[in-house]
Amino acid sequence: MKYLIVGLGNIGEQYRDTRHNIGFMVIEKILAEKETKVELVRHAYKATVKHKGRQLVLIMPTTYMNLSGKAVRHHMKEEKLTPDKVLIITDDLALPFGRLKLRPKGSAGGHNGLKDIEEKLNTREYPRLRIGIDDNYSKGRQVDYVLAPFTEDEMAGIDEVIDRSVKGGDAFATIGIDKL
Repeated sequence: MKYLIVGLGNIGEQYRDTRHNIGFMVIEKILAEKETKVELVRHAYKATVKHKGRQLVLIMPTTYMNLSGKAVRHHMKEEKLTPDKVLIITDDLALPFGRLKLRPKGSAGGHNGLKDIEEKLNTREYPRLRIGIDDNYSKGRQVDYVLAPFTEDEMAGIDEVIDRSVKGGDAFATIGIDKL
């Protein structure tokens, strides 16, 4: 069995450790645990790892968050995968910090990266792991908030959030989302 695990984020050092890059942070954790290097390929940084008899193709799109669908569509086609074999890992303003939501399908909920994926795949029926980043921003400051680094208090708990997210991705590929 093969799965595509996509961590959403923005490339560039200025976005590292920002709320919007939590998807990248989860992929980077998996890569570190598996001691795997990534390669820059079309539209993404990509690596393939084995996990409990499964092949996990990990990508971090280089298309920036709002154009993530281009990378997802390309790598789905390249790996010959259907949307149910793809897990999108992303931030979610509607969830309290650290809360996880693993769903087999859903709406974009105002998330531009998910909107672009829906548009490019022509479906909402793909699994996603949403990671709560809270919504502690002033009116009109959403972009500044998601592109800001985590606070000191959030950073104190971020490793645990990322570890639980990695376990969620593992469960998706091994147990199956319908059994969770």
